[in-house]
Amino acid sequence: MALITKKTSQLLLLFFFCILQSFSQDTGSKEINRLQKLAQEVTIIRDNWGIAHVYGKTDADAVFGMLYAQCEDDFKRVEMNYIEKLGRLSEIKGSSVLYNDLEIRLLIDVDEAKADYKKAAPWLKKLLNSYADGVNFYLYKHPEVKPALLTHFEPWFPLLWTDGSIGAISTADLTTGELKSFYSGNADKVSYIEREKDMQTGSNGFALAPAKTASGNTILYINPHTTFYFRPEIQISSEEGLNAYGAVTWGQFFIYQGFNENCGWMHTSSNVDVADMYAEKIITKNKKLFYEYDSKLVPVIEKTITIKYLQKGKLIPKEFKTYFTNHGPIMAERDGKWISLKSNNRNMNSLVQSWVRTKSKGFDDYKKAMDLKANTSNNTVYADNKGNIAYWHGNFIPIRDKNLNWSKVVDGTTSATQWKGLHEVSETVHSYNPSNGWLQNCNSTPYSAAGVESPKEEDYLPYMAPDGESFRGVNAVRLLSKGEKYTLDKVIADGYDTKLSIFEVLIPALVSSFEKNIKTDTTLYADLAEPIAVLKKWDYYANENSVATTLANEWGFTLDPIIRKTYINEGELDQVENTVDFAKNASPDQLLPQLQMVVKELKTKYGTWQIPWGEINRFQRLSGDINLDYDDAIASLPIGNSSSLWGCLPAYKSSYQKNTKKRYGYSGNSFVCAVEFGDKIKAKSLLAGGNSGDPKSKHFDDQAGMYQKGEFKDVLFYKEDVEKNAKRNYHPGE
Repeated sequence: MALITKKTSQLLLLFFFCILQSFSQDTGSKEINRLQKLAQEVTIIRDNWGIAHVYGKTDADAVFGMLYAQCEDDFKRVEMNYIEKLGRLSEIKGSSVLYNDLEIRLLIDVDEAKADYKKAAPWLKKLLNSYADGVNFYLYKHPEVKPALLTHFEPWFPLLWTDGSIGAISTADLTTGELKSFYSGNADKVSYIEREKDMQTGSNGFALAPAKTASGNTILYINPHTTFYFRPEIQISSEEGLNAYGAVTWGQFFIYQGFNENCGWMHTSSNVDVADMYAEKIITKNKKLFYEYDSKLVPVIEKTITIKYLQKGKLIPKEFKTYFTNHGPIMAERDGKWISLKSNNRNMNSLVQSWVRTKSKGFDDYKKAMDLKANTSNNTVYADNKGNIAYWHGNFIPIRDKNLNWSKVVDGTTSATQWKGLHEVSETVHSYNPSNGWLQNCNSTPYSAAGVESPKEEDYLPYMAPDGESFRGVNAVRLLSKGEKYTLDKVIADGYDTKLSIFEVLIPALVSSFEKNIKTDTTLYADLAEPIAVLKKWDYYANENSVATTLANEWGFTLDPIIRKTYINEGELDQVENTVDFAKNASPDQLLPQLQMVVKELKTKYGTWQIPWGEINRFQRLSGDINLDYDDAIASLPIGNSSSLWGCLPAYKSSYQKNTKKRYGYSGNSFVCAVEFGDKIKAKSLLAGGNSGDPKSKHFDDQAGMYQKGEFKDVLFYKEDVEKNAKRNYHPGE
């Protein structure tokens, strides 16, 4: 055998490297040529608000253009959503989010997403491929864009996040803190603390039948409450029957909340029970772990999950030995027992459902989409051009033993607590064309969705709708019950009703307590006489010029947190019931010192307590960063809207920020749209700030002044109208 010298070996390696490099370049060239040809099949027209109207020959073409346009508007938000869903936040944010990543890795399986991609129907695989092509072509055409982590997007990424909801996962009452305690080895030192449920998230949706409108056409009001800039506004159309307009979550390829020429859909966050906790009986035998199930021992599945976290510029790997039973991953330890979670946090059918509903030709089509029973996180408010309105409370609802309280931990040792399939949609809480002519949901009980025509609680199982009433729900029912001859402008006006209904309950209790106590002690609360007088005269509507709005907002957050609990479990009092109970039984010490503290703090900050709400409640967008900074010294806009917790329909969540004396908004009304279904679509919409995340773009904040005033723009739905208002017409990559 001939000997190969070291020099010869080096030459051979160089030769093979050159061949490989040449092959790689040739493959890359072919790929780029393919994408450039694909881009020529797509047209993007930007209108006078910078909104992208995407036109393609096929649905896949439209998806390609849609993702390209999203990346143009805000690539970093597209990327960040998938960094989170991949469980890789620690690689850019460090060890502080290590257990957030672990939670994602336990509940969203990358290998399952890859397997689903391989077996996806050809039409779906085309869309998934186009999703990845659109992002990757954008990155190729914009080398100046430096991704935080993801330099190449895979077509299976959308199968990690399949229903569009702002929430990534359903964990029942299990917390990330409990997960950390268990997997960091400190489970015996940390007690169970219930997951906070008084978050100011959610949405409003109204549907009005022809009998309630001036034109005799149905109207849908779309009002998600999300983190500002979480969703852009876009339209996608193809020659394969696709023509949908609305809000899309960054990085997804379907219209999440919106409409086509036939019908519209609005999603509100749901509290339907879709994830359950099981107490497992763990036994060690021959140094191996088992769990008891139907009187048999079954091996605990052990998986090693490695997560890298950034530390001093380097990625440090950390291994976790994780555990699974037939219910799902072990997530915590309570009362000496391991707790597993059964959930459905990603599902290819959910992605299928998210897409096919956008092409619904009417009520029958939409009901077929709902029959997929794959939407785990949303309620749906629906309207169409045939005069139908409908409401579904949840969609994916497992069949369970009706004698158990499924909001609690259940016994994991028996098959009696297993899910037994899914409820048919006809069995779940819903309402079709109620005779009153309207439907609403404001993250509240479905049993007030149509006023007196609402579904009846006694007809349904408790786990189907544990949701209680909210003060936004109270407000919506009040308005829609008496409203008539609705137009787009009238439904928008009702949607912008700022009545803070909670204070109709709390302020009289405060006034009564003050008047009783001032008689017995003229000095203790004397400094409250003027503030109480202001609140007593108040009409309970939030207003930027209102001092009472300032006092009420600041005071409300000092009261018992029970009044802020908007999401409840089976058998618990809801927010309205808790507030009425609190107001009825509150002692002076639970009401008056809190207002004194507010008055004192306002005087300390501003020199007076008489501060109009708009002077401290502000809107400001200084950069395109995901985590914004705020600055009192830089211009901002006064906002009259208030917290959704208090009943304000146009939600505006604000808080004092680092080194600020003012409150700045960061969540609430984001994309808002009213649409009328007649012979032709008529619609108006509004975004927080603007459609672009680039501060250099005029569409970064061109809607900010309109947002402040609640002034809507006309939606350009038909291509001839888009072309009349076109500011740029191009193929991706040009």
